[in-house]
Order: sequence, then structure tokens, then C-alpha cells
Amino acid sequence: MEIAFWGGAAIVLLVIEAATYGLTSVWFAIGALCALIAALLGAQLWLQVVWFFLISAATLLLTRPLVKKYVNSRTQPTNADRLPGQLAVVREAVDNLSGTGTVYVDGKLWTARSSGGELLPVGTEVVIEGIQGVKLIVRPSASPASQDTDIRET
Repeated sequence: MEIAFWGGAAIVLLVIEAATYGLTSVWFAIGALCALIAALLGAQLWLQVVWFFLISAATLLLTRPLVKKYVNSRTQPTNADRLPGQLAVVREAVDNLSGTGTVYVDGKLWTARSSGGELLPVGTEVVIEGIQGVKLIVRPSASPASQDTDIRET
């Protein structure tokens, strides 16, 4: 009876793995196969269960970080990660209450919000603190906007 159970569990877990394409149950399928081998060798049920959990946990702990690194690497680099810390110039007044504001940075216009909630008028030089969704979070810089900053639209 245990042989049928572990064989069925291994098959079901492998079918789930094939259907999800996310490496969700392969470790448990390996554990079930090892428990099936233990059952075929005549091991007691408690030992089969322990073997299933130990092998499943060991394969999960040993391979998941490596597999996750290569399988879930579908992120597209956008260069947006280099924006925090850069200077930008306000092109449309940044007003969190009315939900308006754009800044010009690196040749592009971005929607912006003030990190401190203050109103930032047109021409204010700001420092980009971060990105939330498609909006830059900015704060006024310590120095006034420089004259050589190119704020022309292209």
C-alpha cells in the first residue's frame, strides 16, 4: 500500500511541477521517490515518512537559492536604478496635494512627488531620493539650480 501511495505522490507532484513551470514541487517529488525506494526495500512507514521529509527539506535547502537565481532572473534592467542621488530640475510645479509635478533628468521628463510634501516651483533644483512606481520622489537640493543645466525639451 505504501508503494502505491509514494508512487502516486511522486507522479502527482511531478505533474504539478510540469503544469506550474515554477519549480514549486520538484523537491517533494524527489522526497516521494526516495520514500518509494525505502518502501520497496521494506522500511517501516515511519521511516518512509521521515525519509520523505528529510530528502525534501535537504533538496529544497540545497538547490532552491541556486535555482531561484537562474529561473527567476526575468528582470529587465532599465537604468532607472541609477537615478536616485542625481539632480533634476522641476519643469511643472510639484504639488503632492493636487497630484501634479514633473522633473527633467537625464534627457527625460518624469512625474514627480515631493518627499517632504512641500510645493516645489518650476526651476527648482531637486535631488532624486527614489522611485515609487513611475514617479520620482524628490527633495529640494541644497544649491540653487545652476545656469548650465540643460532644461530644454528635446
